[in-house]
Amino acid sequence: MGIAELLLLAVGLSMDAFAVSVCKGLSMKKATARAQLTCGAWFGGFQALMPLLGFFLGTLFADAIEAFDHWVAFGLLAIIGINMIREALSGDEECDDCDADLSVKTMFVMAVATSIDAMAVGISLAMAGDVNILWAVFLIGVTTFALSAAGVRIGNLFGSRFESKAQLCGGVILILLGLKILLEHLGILA
Repeated sequence: MGIAELLLLAVGLSMDAFAVSVCKGLSMKKATARAQLTCGAWFGGFQALMPLLGFFLGTLFADAIEAFDHWVAFGLLAIIGINMIREALSGDEECDDCDADLSVKTMFVMAVATSIDAMAVGISLAMAGDVNILWAVFLIGVTTFALSAAGVRIGNLFGSRFESKAQLCGGVILILLGLKILLEHLGILA
């Protein structure tokens, strides 16, 4: 997987954290640099950790499912992408449940909740093969950090206009990357 695909994957995975960060910013009177760094660090850290864990889990059983691993990778990415698109189109406002609380307990729960799908992506990366996991984890973490920190500021300035668009975009990116993995393994794409 090349740098362009990894960067797209990082952006796609970052969209849930970005949406939550927009909500956090929306609920704040003023988006401070501390609030931006806090959200960026929590979300970026967990978005980096989870695919690494998923990758190691995936390598444990990759040999056993080598014949159909590309279908597993496609299925996982498609399910995550479809779920993100469904949430974006449902019209439910996630910001209704969000407040300005940046405590360890609150941020831990939100960081885990927004990064569970990254573990499944890590499993997909193990099955896709030819992936430098350390480079992927670095890009995912840095991208999520930057987008989450920016999301707090954007939410504080503009409100929740970008939340559903970000989830929709992230879902489409993940589905397309899963399709690319599948088509490459089937020999349709070179």
